[in-house]
Amino acid sequence: MIVNTAADMQIYHEELAPQLPKRIFDAHVHIWQLDAFPPGFSFAPRETSSYFEHQFSLEFWRRCMQEILPEQEVGLLAFPMPHNLADRDKAPEVQGETEFASILLSPADPVEVLQQRLLKNKAVGVKPYLNFAADHHQKSLADLEICDMLSPAQLDYLNQAGLAITLHIPRSLRFADPVNQRQMLRLCRDYPRIRFIFAHVGRAYFLQNIRQSNISELADCPNCYFDSAMVNHSEVLRYCFDHFPAERILFASDAPIALLHGKSVEVNNQYTYLMAEDYEVGSSIYDSKKSLQFTTFFYEQLRAILAACPKQHQEQVFYHNAINLFRGCAKL
Repeated sequence: MIVNTAADMQIYHEELAPQLPKRIFDAHVHIWQLDAFPPGFSFAPRETSSYFEHQFSLEFWRRCMQEILPEQEVGLLAFPMPHNLADRDKAPEVQGETEFASILLSPADPVEVLQQRLLKNKAVGVKPYLNFAADHHQKSLADLEICDMLSPAQLDYLNQAGLAITLHIPRSLRFADPVNQRQMLRLCRDYPRIRFIFAHVGRAYFLQNIRQSNISELADCPNCYFDSAMVNHSEVLRYCFDHFPAERILFASDAPIALLHGKSVEVNNQYTYLMAEDYEVGSSIYDSKKSLQFTTFFYEQLRAILAACPKQHQEQVFYHNAINLFRGCAKL
């Protein structure tokens, strides 16, 4: 087995398979190989990026999906690994009609280069990231704002092209931050042809964070989407479904991190990752005594979506919302 234990397979066959649709689209997967990095590069031993021998290829992802979702057809939106040393010219070489790629983006990238990379890689959008913006603006990660992550010229081009932006928002309060809220709303209104996909449900991993968000305002923006990557809190997801159109919520995992064993838990309006393996994921607690038996974050996310999403919307959220979105971008 690549990922699953016998206990994981029991969870899949007895609990998940009877409820899951036969097609699933994962809207947030990191795919990269070591040739995207300088010779001799490797990740630190406890970084999750080192778990699968420092790279996670599309072929390996496909094999993982055959193991953990053996009864499903699975598609994906693939991003490279957003690392400062990564070659932003490279993107995953997706194949077929249910695999799509996005490219990495720094605010330093000229529009001409952005356009060339999109065309070269037949990409449906971009993935800006905090470290690229911090490096370009010489700011600390704590001081970054969403508006630092893309240049006005990049936004104008992406709006004209009608492509997607998957955005991991900054700032310690995440979705509850008033600055983030104003800028999320302004971007959606000012650039109506861009599909803004706010990753990790706006990084709302605990309930108070989403309750203090402006998700109801964003619900009125038809180009605003949320992906569910690494959110396994069913009440957070239920709040999202109660206040935002299910037609614009995308199932996402954040693989390969999601293929590790563990669970995100809420503690006094905070969250932490309980880890079965000794790897660091944000604020994490490692079960060094092996006191608990964990399943994968991937399965915990499936559990949470199934618990939170109304039955009549599950096929949309698990598959149709994303496939229609990215096929639309690919035709433009």
